[in-house]
Amino acid sequence: MKASQFLISTLKEAPADAEVVSHKLMTRAGMIKKLGAGIYNYMPMGLRVIRKVEAIVREEMNRAGGIEVTMPVVQPAELWEETGRFEKMGPELLRIKDRHGRDFIVQPTSEEVVTDIARQEFKSYKQLPKNLYQIQTKFRDERRPRFGLMRGREFIMKDAYSFDKDRDTAQISYQTMREAYKRIFDRFGLQYRAVRADSGAIGGDLSEEFQVIASTGEDAIVYCPYSDYAANIEKAECQAPAGPRPAPAKAMEKVATPGNSTCEAVAAQLGLPLSQTVKSLVLATDETNEHGEIVKSQVWLLLLRGDHDMNEIKAAKVDGLANFRFATVGEIEAHFGCQPGYLGPIHLKQAVKLVVDREVAVMADWVCGANEVDFHITGVNFGRDLPEPDLIAD
Repeated sequence: MKASQFLISTLKEAPADAEVVSHKLMTRAGMIKKLGAGIYNYMPMGLRVIRKVEAIVREEMNRAGGIEVTMPVVQPAELWEETGRFEKMGPELLRIKDRHGRDFIVQPTSEEVVTDIARQEFKSYKQLPKNLYQIQTKFRDERRPRFGLMRGREFIMKDAYSFDKDRDTAQISYQTMREAYKRIFDRFGLQYRAVRADSGAIGGDLSEEFQVIASTGEDAIVYCPYSDYAANIEKAECQAPAGPRPAPAKAMEKVATPGNSTCEAVAAQLGLPLSQTVKSLVLATDETNEHGEIVKSQVWLLLLRGDHDMNEIKAAKVDGLANFRFATVGEIEAHFGCQPGYLGPIHLKQAVKLVVDREVAVMADWVCGANEVDFHITGVNFGRDLPEPDLIAD
């Protein structure tokens, strides 16, 4: 086609809301045009690139034995209610009604529909294995769409679903797809790692994400350049502390820390390394009745080293904390007799469920809040000042 007959719309400057390089370049090159928050038109040049990407993906999926299908963008809510994900998916799931008042969803993924296909079509294990895939539009109502196409609400996704007769053949199907993905990314010429990841709402005990190594994006990963180990930060297990806990060397003492409510401020005042302090995070879990009303709440205290941050996904894997929330100020005051900033595990008003990070479990002579405004306690030790922790986790 002649250039005069084609549609090319470039910009001298990127729009103000373009934060990352890819978003700026694609917008300036006229590949995409923003229609709404997280929703873009794929312009002719951008669509040509997408079609080339799709061609590579389709070739490798077919080579791996995949069978292409297309499932509806709009799906009946009944399938999602059957699996319990109609409510569990939360606000990212766009729910709509038709003219008859029947519930539908705009697909964020297609496990429910493809499983409905399988239960209708597959009558015997002799028909397995089968791997169905599609390249289709998805919609997830992201709270904060940004980074252009990287965190958009409407996007194109290749999703594949294998059906196998047993666990062993499922593992074979998984590895077949893993090798297909490696060939795809090798053909793209990208620097990437297969990263161990949390399986999230889909479930299962094995999940990997193929992550491109880049300075942009929203995931943090850890990987070893000398081996094939790589993991999403939510899945990476910290190295277990080495050696036994040192013996107590200091007496426990309450010290005034006026106005210093953070571990950083307390460590600076006392002239101690931040790693010698312990932060107290207060969580809660609720027990509900059949009407969804809260009938009982349990308050939990998580102890972390002062220079560490809580990994919410790991915390949710602690037995009993699957659906935790952060405790209210009222709950904190009722159990600790103090507002946040000076909390600790000593001199509680009411008992809490204690979870100790394994780094804290091997610390000696540590510093924590005294459950009194403007005061902390130094020289705290398990076994002497506190019972040995029952629940230790990463």
